[in-house]
Amino acid sequence: MSNRTLHLTEQLIACRSVTPDDGGCQDLIRERLAPLGFSFETLVSGPDDFRVTNLWALRRGSDAKAPLLAFAGHTDVVPTGPLEQWRSDPFVPTHRDGRLHGRGAADMKSSLAAMVVATEEFLAAQPAHRGSLAFLLTSDEEGPAVDGTVKVVEWLRAQGVRMDACIVGEPTSVDKLGDMVKNGRRGSLSGKLTVKGVQGHIAYPHLAKNPIHLAAPALAELAGIEWDRGNAYFPPTSWQMSNIHAGTGASNVIPGALVVDFNFRFCTESTPESLKARVHAVLDRHGLDYTLDWTLGGEPFLTPVGTLSEALAAAIRAETGVATELSTTGGTSDGRFISKICPQVIEFGPLNASIHKIDEWVEVASLEPLKNIYRRTLEALLT
Repeated sequence: MSNRTLHLTEQLIACRSVTPDDGGCQDLIRERLAPLGFSFETLVSGPDDFRVTNLWALRRGSDAKAPLLAFAGHTDVVPTGPLEQWRSDPFVPTHRDGRLHGRGAADMKSSLAAMVVATEEFLAAQPAHRGSLAFLLTSDEEGPAVDGTVKVVEWLRAQGVRMDACIVGEPTSVDKLGDMVKNGRRGSLSGKLTVKGVQGHIAYPHLAKNPIHLAAPALAELAGIEWDRGNAYFPPTSWQMSNIHAGTGASNVIPGALVVDFNFRFCTESTPESLKARVHAVLDRHGLDYTLDWTLGGEPFLTPVGTLSEALAAAIRAETGVATELSTTGGTSDGRFISKICPQVIEFGPLNASIHKIDEWVEVASLEPLKNIYRRTLEALLT
């Protein structure tokens, strides 16, 4: 078995790239891609105290008209958490029981390494491939994600660049490598609702106005609404309260305001505008004095069955014997941005059981098959 994917994964883990720091990961990848004929653009964005590094790498084949296939991913990782709880330094790649441990091992430095080595092997065999091949990398996926992939997509759109297919290296596998890929994600819409009342002594309720009592019927109605019924790819849209707060801490004071944080995870059957309108209609019907601040974390995206999903599923089956499942479960990803300039976006990577956890790991035996699946997909789409 080749150790090239393993070695590059170890090198990337050793880069201390807690978001928004890239930690030298993109330089490592650039060094590997440069001899293969890639051209590079580095886009640095964000304020001085949160500088984000983005890399766009492009190689044109003998017929560069179409398709443009991209690998996408993030070099940043989440914070380690309490170091004393790790069995080994999270930025010193460490082997135990067939697993490679380190922050980012599964999310998603092993995917990046596998993509790079798959590209090296593919181009060695197919130097005159058709279409074009690209990498889109960011150090701001685990953070606010406002200066990362979204900025690269805006830059590409301004130049009229449109991808035909993109594989995002998110860890999607559940029990076995390749058993699940993501062909879409739900949108995320958050709201901070402040219901205004009149503070007063709890023994004189007629001199006050309790916002908890006023808001309770409206909140109960919102919790019971069927927002949509979902579709063949997505579950129904859900509305959940995450935080609710009122009061001064004293038991004899009617609060002057109630603050409620809530979130929609919504599918393609609803839009941010339709959800907002329905919430406001309920609050207005109950006659509440309120303010409501909205934050759109991401819109849903969906890639129906097509050339990319079929090529990836065939590669997984050929390499592992596993019949993959298309899924839209889980949180958001940078696929929501890439889908604005790419009709086919699929996420695929290693097991996600340990992501963001203490002693994060990836199975060493999965690295070679992961690389081979990426290579087989390139062969299917660019030859």
